[in-house]
Amino acid sequence: MRSLFLAVGGCFGLAACISGGDAPVFANASKLSVSFNWCAKGSPATRVSGIPAGTKMLRFKLTDHQAPSYHHGGGDYPASGGSVSVPCGALKASSYEGPHPPPPEVHDYEWTVTALDASGSAIAVGSAVRKYPK
Repeated sequence: MRSLFLAVGGCFGLAACISGGDAPVFANASKLSVSFNWCAKGSPATRVSGIPAGTKMLRFKLTDHQAPSYHHGGGDYPASGGSVSVPCGALKASSYEGPHPPPPEVHDYEWTVTALDASGSAIAVGSAVRKYPK
């Protein structure tokens, strides 16, 4: 917990710090390319490229732009440098809740991916936005 406090606290004094989900990412971090498609069940099928060497894990987070305080969660997926295709439903249902705006509304959902190194530090971030229902 203390290391998370120090990592987040360190961002307040640096103008180059940007948000990367649960971990701060600095402006000189790599940019991930992210694309995804909704699945009938489970987490989206996702393609991530530009993953830097040293990556051990990708952290996913779903945000509803029309209801940003609603926690949709996400999850972690092992990865190394290069690119990866994450199949439908790869994230555990206990940590991911899919989109479900009240009918007949259509919401914009942002799927953010953060690359983490072996120490859990964020080294790259990227995101993509899609409407649901499409």
